[in-house]
Amino acid sequence: MTDIATMVAPERQRLDDGIASASRALLDVQKPDRHWVFELEADVTIPAEYILMRHYFAEPVDTVLEGKIAKYLRRMQNDNGGWSLFYGHEFDMSASVKAYYALKMAGDSPDAPHMKKARETMLARGGAVKANVFTRIMLALFGQLEWKAVPVMPVEIMLLPRWFPFHLTKISYWARTVIVPLLVLMTLKPRARNPLGIGVRELFIEDPKTIGPTPKAAHQSQVWFTSFDIIDRVLRLADPFFPKAMRQRAIRKAEEFVTERLNGVDGLGAIFPAMVNSVMMYDVLGYTPDDPNRALARESVERLLVIKDDEAYCQPCVSPVWDTALAAHAMIESGQAADLEAAKASLDWLLPRQVLDVKGDWADKRPDVRPGGWAFQYNNAHYPDLDDTAVVVMAMDRVRRMDGTTKYDDAIARAKEWILGLQSVDGGWAAFDADNLEYYLNNIPFADHGALLDPPTDDVTARCLSMLAQLGDTLETSEPMRRAVAYLRKTQLADGSWFGRWGINYIYGTWSALCALNAAGVPHDDPMIAKAADWLEAIQNADGGWGEDGNSYRLDYKGYERYATTASQTAWATLALMAAGRVDRPATKNGIDNLMQSQGVDGFWQEPDYTGGGFPRVFYLRYHGYSKFFPLWAMARYRNLRSSNSRFVGAGM
Repeated sequence: MTDIATMVAPERQRLDDGIASASRALLDVQKPDRHWVFELEADVTIPAEYILMRHYFAEPVDTVLEGKIAKYLRRMQNDNGGWSLFYGHEFDMSASVKAYYALKMAGDSPDAPHMKKARETMLARGGAVKANVFTRIMLALFGQLEWKAVPVMPVEIMLLPRWFPFHLTKISYWARTVIVPLLVLMTLKPRARNPLGIGVRELFIEDPKTIGPTPKAAHQSQVWFTSFDIIDRVLRLADPFFPKAMRQRAIRKAEEFVTERLNGVDGLGAIFPAMVNSVMMYDVLGYTPDDPNRALARESVERLLVIKDDEAYCQPCVSPVWDTALAAHAMIESGQAADLEAAKASLDWLLPRQVLDVKGDWADKRPDVRPGGWAFQYNNAHYPDLDDTAVVVMAMDRVRRMDGTTKYDDAIARAKEWILGLQSVDGGWAAFDADNLEYYLNNIPFADHGALLDPPTDDVTARCLSMLAQLGDTLETSEPMRRAVAYLRKTQLADGSWFGRWGINYIYGTWSALCALNAAGVPHDDPMIAKAADWLEAIQNADGGWGEDGNSYRLDYKGYERYATTASQTAWATLALMAAGRVDRPATKNGIDNLMQSQGVDGFWQEPDYTGGGFPRVFYLRYHGYSKFFPLWAMARYRNLRSSNSRFVGAGM
């Protein structure tokens, strides 16, 4: 078997130099308190909604800030005149409507060439009537659409019993935190102050007053949608007759829900749409801007801004726990003294952020489980993340194995207990909840985005399996592990790949699964592993790298379609092949060569692509950290394994 000594000296030196350069660069951007956090960029809807929010409240016009955001929006405009959901995406109506409206609010003339082109592009595709439900709600709040064009969501939903087919415990955390304050808005129907009186009537082909309810979305079943549509029509007729006392009780319950989970300056759910909705809810309920709760909610939105010298945009949320845990793994893999010290310091930053005292919404279905997870953001105690928790635990476990420390033992034990307690009945794990399996709810008219639920997914299941295996559980002794492996056997696609819910897409899912199966002790010649590794080798680009874009989430997906190489996806693929025992295969070497060749002089890699997942077909993420720590991780692991006689990846990921 080949070992590191057989590598040509210049090749080995180049690999060592690349690893050292990347780790130094990562050290340089570690925060003074020793955590890492990188920009998290979504599509243009978030910065556009930020501008629209300011005009909704008639806040003093900040011409400098709005000018910087407008410049960002103009830069993100496609050559066809519209806006897209991710780099390279062709067009999205909702993003285009919001970006156009925000630019008009910021002072761009509708007669300007870029605005004219945007308008023509939208009208050629049917106009703003083709926008999604959330965009229709925004247009209704600004008086650009009638409320009859929006599905009925009465605030009395807050009073429904748990056995009812629609209940807050049956939807995802992000839907819950967005919807609850939105229920108040959709019931009371406030009108944006909009002091400039700016509208977008020109984006409609038909008279907006004639537009009716939303049509069935592509993912929705006709039978289910028709049934829910009938309910929607009945609710529309009954809404004026709901008892006033019951309505007020429901509004108070929604208000209490938001206030209990307000989360300080980190905001409701620590996600932008929920934060903005909470401010708007407080506003319509009569809270003044200086009220402590409303002021906190408004401040939480402001903290998501990324303001640079010439541009600005608003993030959908922040990712410090995720970034820190993943960067720590990369530095542990790098293995130099300074890198290990930085990783240990970052884990010490993470340690007190474990949620041990709050039973969040997940406890509705698992009331007897003790809390023990980490959130994705700085603070989000009601909504810890199983994916983050597993990654944090694996990093802590790697450190304690190296130096024998016991300071992480209690944290690891509590996290493992929590993750085991949230395994779903099908053997998989979701991101935030257990048994969120009410798939029929994605057929309600409101759910045209198809992202109302948080069911188990291949990638999160793999991460939790990886953690259990790394902590020493085995298939012989652990029923949860056996169920997880069975889940992955069941969900593997015919071509050998796995779906990636939180990263794009099949490359991400396959990397996650192969790491987990290797850690769990599934033999590398098992057909499940061999087929997945063969698939990765088959889709490798001619330049040695791998790439995939958000179009792979299409409902009519027929199989992998080639895409330009990206650094993060190349790292995932090479890490996956190494986990599958293919350290010495040409595909792995060529992938590492690609990373070495594409590394910048600053030690990092350029990656404009969106390789993170938000909601398939609706919302995508560009993690600015992915191209900084994943390639380092892959290169360092390759060097370490080539120096080893076993070639076996001993870590869970």
